[in-house]
Amino acid sequence: MPRGRVFTNSVHRERVPVPGSNNCVGHETAAAVFVPAGVRSLTPKTSAVRLERTVLTAVSPDGTRVFGKKASPIKMKRGALEAFFKPTAAQAKKPKYEASLEKSTHAAYPHPIPHLPLPFKDQLGFVPAEDGKVLNQELDLDLVYYQPYIPSAITAGLFKFLRQELPFYRVQYMIKRGTFETQINTPRYTTVFGVDETSRFAPDGSLVDSKTGRPIEHRRYTCTPRPTPDCLDELRKITEGTTGEKFNFCLVNYYADGQDSISYHSDDERFLGPNPAVASFSLGARRDFLMKHKPIAPSASGPPVAEPKALKLQLGSGDMILMRGTTQSKWLHSIPKRAGVDAKMGRINITFRKVLVKGGTENYYQYNVGSGGVFRWNVQAGKMVAWEGNSSAHPDDEGSVSNVNGNSG
Repeated sequence: MPRGRVFTNSVHRERVPVPGSNNCVGHETAAAVFVPAGVRSLTPKTSAVRLERTVLTAVSPDGTRVFGKKASPIKMKRGALEAFFKPTAAQAKKPKYEASLEKSTHAAYPHPIPHLPLPFKDQLGFVPAEDGKVLNQELDLDLVYYQPYIPSAITAGLFKFLRQELPFYRVQYMIKRGTFETQINTPRYTTVFGVDETSRFAPDGSLVDSKTGRPIEHRRYTCTPRPTPDCLDELRKITEGTTGEKFNFCLVNYYADGQDSISYHSDDERFLGPNPAVASFSLGARRDFLMKHKPIAPSASGPPVAEPKALKLQLGSGDMILMRGTTQSKWLHSIPKRAGVDAKMGRINITFRKVLVKGGTENYYQYNVGSGGVFRWNVQAGKMVAWEGNSSAHPDDEGSVSNVNGNSG
């Protein structure tokens, strides 16, 4: 059953005489508003669902008795509420939509980014699709695994939408090993949005100081931070409501095929603070998510600590892992290369984090945007191509997002 709250809005009662009888039929209509989990307040944009139910009762003319029994308040069983909100089979399979005409724009975006299609927003009102499973059986491990979090009806369409509409980068950077410098080519496509806690975006998209509200000094950042577009910010807000965490950064990785990967690492940078929470979403191809504990130093006073067991999770489209507590400081995770059925399929990974200081902003933009060119999905080529800011690199014909449906099959 969808999680959320039901607020009674109004109750209307009336009595209608029954011809040829001394009794009346009482009509009692209860109107309420259902607010999905993750929505904290009602606004004109809130996708709340209006609920109405009518209960018919036969009452005596004075309205005090129902067939000899005292009238009782209206009641609604759990099953009735669940049936009311549960999507029908047809709705779950094919939520048709048209690409939104509304777009997020910013001076730092290479191109406008469309808002989520309305059917996607409506389906996100029912997250999480399944309750999260807490995984804390191993030393220092604290995970919540949603399998899935995003309803399966829209995962395929959401994957295609984000792959088509987001700007991506194939970042290159240099690392120094002794006296030698080596160029690193990131083995995946990346993009990033957000800014650390010392700053925030004003309604016009400009950066202001979080404490004073005044425009930031010109040289606070060497990079150019940009706000999270609506299509990702909708998911961020819902995730915050589900997890109780706060996030100000969104990183997106696109793995083109089974050869794209990321080696063992942990998101334990100091600019994330102690015990950071990271919400990680998977869309598209199923990929292995490997985890292992960092080496444990031997104890000089106590007995040796047994090495915790490694974990292997097969992340499917729509799954989400919330990594929290000591997970990042004590564990490593990776997405290895993969062969087989899913090797030729793409995967998108979305992570939400909270960055505390400007050093984190500089780091994330350097390694996820860099100074290279923009890549966008090319429908005709069936792959990411260098984007030159013209329509020829991003055709809007058959197969583009305006013709993609959300069918997970």
